[in-house]
Amino acid sequence: MDKRNGKKMGLVKKILKKNRELRRLNQALTKSNKRLKKLILKDFHTGLYNRRYLEDAIARELSYSRRHAVPFSVIMMDIDYFKSINDAYGHQFGDIILKHLAKRIREMVRRHDTVIRFGGEEFIIVAPKTDRATGTMLAKRILQDINSNNFGNKKHTIKLKVSMAVASYPEDGIVVEGMDLIYLADQILRRVKEYGGNRVYSHLNMGKYIDDEESGKVTDVRFLKKKVERLAKRANQCVVEAIFAFAKTIGLKDRYTARHSESIVTYSEEIANELGLSKKNIDLVRKAAMLHDLGKAGIAEEILRKKAKLSIDEYATIKNHPKIGADIIKPVKFLHDIVPLLLHHHERWDGKGYPNGLKGEEIPIGARIIAITDVYKSLVSNRPYRKAYSKDEAIKLIEKGAGTQYDPDIVGIFLKIIKKEKKSQEKK
Repeated sequence: MDKRNGKKMGLVKKILKKNRELRRLNQALTKSNKRLKKLILKDFHTGLYNRRYLEDAIARELSYSRRHAVPFSVIMMDIDYFKSINDAYGHQFGDIILKHLAKRIREMVRRHDTVIRFGGEEFIIVAPKTDRATGTMLAKRILQDINSNNFGNKKHTIKLKVSMAVASYPEDGIVVEGMDLIYLADQILRRVKEYGGNRVYSHLNMGKYIDDEESGKVTDVRFLKKKVERLAKRANQCVVEAIFAFAKTIGLKDRYTARHSESIVTYSEEIANELGLSKKNIDLVRKAAMLHDLGKAGIAEEILRKKAKLSIDEYATIKNHPKIGADIIKPVKFLHDIVPLLLHHHERWDGKGYPNGLKGEEIPIGARIIAITDVYKSLVSNRPYRKAYSKDEAIKLIEKGAGTQYDPDIVGIFLKIIKKEKKSQEKK
């Protein structure tokens, strides 16, 4: 009897042990399933929720809002000219930008908001208990933050422009399903893009044309003409952004060029303003200053980075960069006006410059402006073959070149700007 009881007890213990193991396995399986479910609903690259999660999340939010009679909004955002970033820096850098931006958005939203990567360079924020006005304020705050920050890595950073659209329930009309609000936000976002991007729009900004356009009711020729003009302007802007992004890749070959370009733009604009040039011409000077070394994209890296003095042949190669830059820009018709500025920014006042030996006022005024700012930044920067001059030494060299190498009037204006800058820095 005791033996039989002992066997039974042993069997019971084995069964209990197996049950405990089974429970542990079930618990582990449940946890694994939860983790797997989360992984399925997350974007692997950014760590944000993905489009699959969005459909359920927005359906729940709509249901809650209807039951409790509270509003909610969605904010859709898209990086402007993202293709240009990928083309200029490569897809790997583009991925870094997306990851960096996703982190920044998460830091900017409120605790109860949900950030979703909708696809590619598009993101969506689901904002519960948020009406249109509050959603628009949140979107504008995020846009301002994005515009004021740099994105990228230790090697390269860029500024981003972002188009944003706000759609709200129940303010924006009948919503049958949660995704209807996403479709409305997408319509608004397309209009933001047409108007040049980098701004926040809601249904209020669209007037009656969203509904009319979708139903094919727009017949106003003036409206259609304006729309075509906006689309053409946007297409042109895309080309400009692509060229500027391409120009920045020169930094990979010539670190000096990458570091000093922004200062040249600032100084060139200041001189153009002091000369009283028109807004159009100031804009041309600004664009030309940004692209003045574009032609270095066609110069071998070993020449650009050479630490010793250049040979005669190597210097002749470097002297080709204004022509190369002009040739790159020539096919872009709406940038034709900056071609002479790129081509002639190495001409001299006395006619001994290159590529065409122009003299005095034969040289376009914008090219004369860039010539001085370019040389000044070159002098005060460390180069592979020499150390930087001090600012005072650079100023003396430019004063010495007035009337021979540089337009004397522009030298005078530039030196006033430098002295004013120096006084401002001394006060600090």
